[in-house]
Amino acid sequence: MNSLSQRDIKFLKGVGPKRAELLQKELGITTFYDLLTHYPTHYLDRTKVYRIRELNEEMSMVQVRGRFVTFTVRGEGAKARLVGLFSDGHSTMEVVWFRQIRKLKDAYQTATDYILFGKPTYYNGIAQMVHPEVDSPSSLAAVSGLRGVYPLTEKLRNGGFSSRTFHTMAMNVIAATSSINDPMPAEIVTRNGLMPLREALTAIHNPRTHQEAARARERLKFDELFYLQLDILRYAKGRKQTIGGYRFSRIGDYFNRFYFEQLPFELTGAQKRVIKEIRADMGSGRQMNRLLQGDVGSGKTLVALLCMLIALDNGMQACLMAPTEILATQHFETLRSLTAPLGISVALLTGSTPMARRREIHAGLMDGTIHILVGTHAVLEDPVEFSRLGFAVIDEQHRFGVAQRARLWGKSHMPPHVLVMTATPIPRTLAMTVYGDLDVSIIDQLPPGRKPVVTLLRYDENREQVYRAIGTQLNQGRQVYIVHPLIKDNDKLALKSLEEGYETICNVFPQRKVAFVHGQMKPSEKDYQMQLFASGQADILVATTVIEVGVNVPNASVMVIENAERFGLSQLHQLRGRVGRGADQSYCILMSKRTIGRDTRKRLEIMTSTSDGFLIAEADMKLRGPGDIEGTMQSGLAFDLKIASLAADGQIMTLARREAETILDHDPTLAAHPALTSRLKALFARNLDWSRIS
Repeated sequence: MNSLSQRDIKFLKGVGPKRAELLQKELGITTFYDLLTHYPTHYLDRTKVYRIRELNEEMSMVQVRGRFVTFTVRGEGAKARLVGLFSDGHSTMEVVWFRQIRKLKDAYQTATDYILFGKPTYYNGIAQMVHPEVDSPSSLAAVSGLRGVYPLTEKLRNGGFSSRTFHTMAMNVIAATSSINDPMPAEIVTRNGLMPLREALTAIHNPRTHQEAARARERLKFDELFYLQLDILRYAKGRKQTIGGYRFSRIGDYFNRFYFEQLPFELTGAQKRVIKEIRADMGSGRQMNRLLQGDVGSGKTLVALLCMLIALDNGMQACLMAPTEILATQHFETLRSLTAPLGISVALLTGSTPMARRREIHAGLMDGTIHILVGTHAVLEDPVEFSRLGFAVIDEQHRFGVAQRARLWGKSHMPPHVLVMTATPIPRTLAMTVYGDLDVSIIDQLPPGRKPVVTLLRYDENREQVYRAIGTQLNQGRQVYIVHPLIKDNDKLALKSLEEGYETICNVFPQRKVAFVHGQMKPSEKDYQMQLFASGQADILVATTVIEVGVNVPNASVMVIENAERFGLSQLHQLRGRVGRGADQSYCILMSKRTIGRDTRKRLEIMTSTSDGFLIAEADMKLRGPGDIEGTMQSGLAFDLKIASLAADGQIMTLARREAETILDHDPTLAAHPALTSRLKALFARNLDWSRIS
């Protein structure tokens, strides 16, 4: 494989310096190896030859066999086109070219057999193909089984590249390579029934059957996921052996007094299990990096507080970072009220904290009089230093970048124990990969007495009924969210829709105070509007998804989600978690058009049937593929996956991880596997510390 990685693509037959430069700019292809790993996304079947009379516009790419009868140039100047009349002996069709007219007219002859491959269309009732591929029946390209379709850019197409070009180049690479060294241990290939590497690379570009293509994809997916897991686990084992952490062996007065005297409600079994897992980490003498997953309202903050109290009992400080100022403020107020009877000093540091108060906080952190600091990104600012930071909590981790989180390590003499929390349920196969060596804890129970949110699907014709139901809740003193989708490719349209929705709500409920929030507002304005709602001054909040990670408003009992069909299931679930935080029954109403597709309707109906976030995350991926979740997840990886899917290939990932674990158990440094070490070095140009990936 190394030799392929070192051979410049410009030396491949038919490429040269100019085409090589275009490949590099558009696709990052610089070597033979890069080209071989530019895989087809799907295949077109060239095993069947159709009659012209069988063609219809519903077909994609098909091939016909016959002869050109005549060639005619129609039009003049820029409107000129070459039209060939093509016959299969029974029927005729037109073949049209708009470019290279003179060259093509000389290239093809009448009374000669050809095979055309293209998309059939009809113009004025006459069958046509525009710019088809034209081959002689003896050509390898014709009637050759499956033809790969490759990802292309517009510039590549304009530069003369096509799927056929990539197929030809890949075959030229394989023909020019006498042998391909496989760094994968032979026993792994055999044990998992995998296709040999050279055979897989040949078959992915030139499969004889769909079954052969599937086997090739399985092998190449396994390779990607194996090397990814091997790299993650190698770093994880190394870190756990080398990076020490504070040993919190004592459970003292703070923890016990809070647990036995201040606890607002009995902990669930899941909360107790997670605290036990975290305690074991904090007492091990190794630095903890743990991910805490749990649905909105499952009690993650209470678990985090109890673990902070363990740090305090061992003479250390703690901090909690939240992604928004309003959420940080809410965490601060919650922690301060819960810990006030214990004499614990809790401080809040955000972007809007006055300078005089900042100086007080900086001094209090350094002399140890502040026990817990709650804040936003402001916590990461250079002047902020702790006397003894032992435990750090990061809420909604995906809002904090890797580099930002790494700065926490510099806030203490020794890396603090880190607990990252998310309310976005992530299927286990994704979590164990994306979060590197973060150990995963899951709170999969809701506190007792918490009523599940009733989720209803309603259509535009039900709108008056929905407004009456909202009015009933408002009259009972409750508050209401109304959420509009943010359409990424048309912000103006999205904003217009939101503004119209706001006006409608103001007209329907003229006696009610309505707040209004969207992502294009200034942060101060946005926080002001959110605070109006959080404080109860506003009865209704009309917003985009900026409230997805937002403020806790226990009095909010209704959420209406407009154009619910535009959202993924996981996002709908996250939004729904904004209500149902109080003791009263809450409702989530999904508004949609009645004329939606079957899959879309199925997706929305899943929301009405379950409140289990993990079931919803799994269903979301099955219905619409990895979608946003994989994009978000993969952003933390050391290299881009070209053929495997974190979301869809869970079974292959599990096998790959098992094999990686087996190798590292016997050979932690890979000393006995130089080929694997070399392969990892080539793949992972960035030297990542997986402990900092969250």
